[in-house]
Amino acid sequence: MDFKYLMNIDSPEDLRKLPESELRVVSDEVREFLVDTITKVGGHFGAGLGTVELTVALHYVFNTPHDKIVIDTGHQAYPHKILTGRRDSLHTIRQKDGLSGFLKRSESTFDDFGAGHATTSISAALGMAAARDQLKEDYRVVAVIGDGAMTGGLAYEAMNNCGVIKSDILVVLNDNNMSIAPNVWALSNYFSELFASERGKRLRETIGSMTDKMDGFGDRIKSLAHRIEGGMKAVITPGMLFEALGFRYFGPVNGHNVNQLVTMLQGIRDMKGPILLHTITQKGKGYGPAERDKQFLHAIGKVDKITGKAVQAAKPAVAPTPTYQKVFGDAMVEIMSTNPKVVGITAAMPDGTGLDIVQKSFPSRVYDVGIAEGHGVTFAAGLATQGIVPVVAIYSSFLQRAFDHIVHDVALQHLHVVFALDRSGLVGADGPTHHGVLDLAYLRIIQGMVVMAPKDEQELRDMLYTSVHSYTSGPLAVRYPRGNSVGVAMRPMQPIEIGKSETLRTGTDVALIAIGNMVDKATKAAELLAADGISAEVVNARFVKPLDTTMIDDVAKRVGRIITIEDGQIQGGFGSAVAEHIAQYHHDTVDLLIHGIPDIYVDHGTQEELHAELRLDAKGITDVAKDFLGSVVIRTVVTDY
Repeated sequence: MDFKYLMNIDSPEDLRKLPESELRVVSDEVREFLVDTITKVGGHFGAGLGTVELTVALHYVFNTPHDKIVIDTGHQAYPHKILTGRRDSLHTIRQKDGLSGFLKRSESTFDDFGAGHATTSISAALGMAAARDQLKEDYRVVAVIGDGAMTGGLAYEAMNNCGVIKSDILVVLNDNNMSIAPNVWALSNYFSELFASERGKRLRETIGSMTDKMDGFGDRIKSLAHRIEGGMKAVITPGMLFEALGFRYFGPVNGHNVNQLVTMLQGIRDMKGPILLHTITQKGKGYGPAERDKQFLHAIGKVDKITGKAVQAAKPAVAPTPTYQKVFGDAMVEIMSTNPKVVGITAAMPDGTGLDIVQKSFPSRVYDVGIAEGHGVTFAAGLATQGIVPVVAIYSSFLQRAFDHIVHDVALQHLHVVFALDRSGLVGADGPTHHGVLDLAYLRIIQGMVVMAPKDEQELRDMLYTSVHSYTSGPLAVRYPRGNSVGVAMRPMQPIEIGKSETLRTGTDVALIAIGNMVDKATKAAELLAADGISAEVVNARFVKPLDTTMIDDVAKRVGRIITIEDGQIQGGFGSAVAEHIAQYHHDTVDLLIHGIPDIYVDHGTQEELHAELRLDAKGITDVAKDFLGSVVIRTVVTDY
């Protein structure tokens, strides 16, 4: 593919050497490169296509990396990666040892703040601006927020604080109709450019200078002029919300007119205090299939570049099993069909969690609260006080944001709220910002919380049924992994006894007590161990809280050697819960090994690659068991973190 400029742009400094008249060509080339690369390797797609011109303009006007640009929801940042020295590595994005799919401070000096989730940019940028002011340094700070991030309350908390601190900071709202709708274009653009122009600035300065000498009368003139400017903005723009929070507002402007963006940014770059530039963009801009289907092409695997349709891999010999997300969605439809008090809640992820399936059948009983997990949990608490049974379906790593709400608003009041923690454990290519490895630890410490994890899709159905119908004394959490289920035959849902485990295989040499999707791997490991003459018991723990202490007591007496297995953090997790019981009652008779994820942040890669690296696949568990029993084995050396 031939490019006029892009292959010679290895940093924003190279970009800034070009004449402004050529920036449209550069933007077209960045978009073409992005489309060509990501359709081949997969990745987040639509949001980046919508920020091409904005990214080009920002790096052209601001002296990065000396000036700081903080980009929210890092999937908007693929064009930023292309322009900041990572163009030739873009094909490795989200692959093991390749580029991160999000912003990562250790990856580039141009990534000023790590971003995997939303609404953090303004808070972080304001912190940088305050640090600059404290240290009496001289650089500009820009926060780019958008793609739905303005639905999160943290953004408004940060903007309110901007108005209090009054540091020099520019917030760019990338509005792609996921946040605030566009307004009237022609008048809006005219007045925004007027307010930001040198003529407009000189007019304000002249009025200010004249009225300063006119005592009370001058103050009234200045106030009137300010009201006229504010009134014009109120009539033609949505800017008064931001003005009320202490910002000077400009916009909306066309976020795909790179030259207009440069003019606007140059006009407001040196203004004092908090400034907000509102740009209107189109998610998927410039790539027809992405423009037509923003949701599907938000993130993609390999697709046909011409049609945008997924490239079908070779047909597997066995049909793929349903994803856990689909199993959850279908089970919710079944439950809600017979129980009118059940509702679903999602935080901007109906399709990711499977609640989009429920929306089709019960559109008025699914609430999408936006990227506002804390609000979603307290909203669920309010529903529960009135006898509604809310099922809150949120990614495991995203629910971390609502920890205090779970404790204070739900558990403390013993409210019947069901938490469905999607994408628990190691999620794969999205990496450490999305791995759900802390949920077992942070949920089990909450008083009155029931925490469970299914070994397969039927057990997920049964646990969901149990959570809705069989236990109403407080909150429950069901955590399950991303990806395809095990493939067991489905049957009608039935309740599970709270706190009761399931022994799948008896043994005498070692007991493998596993939780969630580790049960299947432990079962396969037991078969490998049996081939070497080692008798391994396999227990499906089912519950992290309450623990089946009767089972633990029995295994401790019969076997005496226990390995707990979890795809969560070792510290404070499932194994720690077992260790607490053993330390109290069996400390001198039981050998215990806790096997899980050590005290590290696991990088991105496929789930299979990461499980193998951490010895959480069947072979790895087999090797761990042999080491634990003192066997002499030859195994692959695992990376020592």
